[in-house]
Amino acid sequence: MSSYIIDLPESAFSALRKPPIEFIQEMKYAAVVKWYEAGMITQDKAAEIAAISRYQFLRLLAQYKVSIMQYTPEILEEELVYVRGEGRPERLTAYSVV
Repeated sequence: MSSYIIDLPESAFSALRKPPIEFIQEMKYAAVVKWYEAGMITQDKAAEIAAISRYQFLRLLAQYKVSIMQYTPEILEEELVYVRGEGRPERLTAYSVV
């Protein structure tokens, strides 16, 4: 695992009232949740980056009130066509199947 230095003002730690180690962990969790919510990474990749299990990541999503289902309108329409038996989806993405 690689390590990088991030410069933060001392006042940043008091924002969440957490010691630096917990603050950094919270930053990592917030980042992977946001990246997942934005469709930039999969659940598996988010869990890997956060160094937690996929199950723990799903619990983290619940804590942040982010849905585990990340469907765009286009992907949802493709899935509905497939479920109705009207054809096979053009593409399956990591975000269309949990």
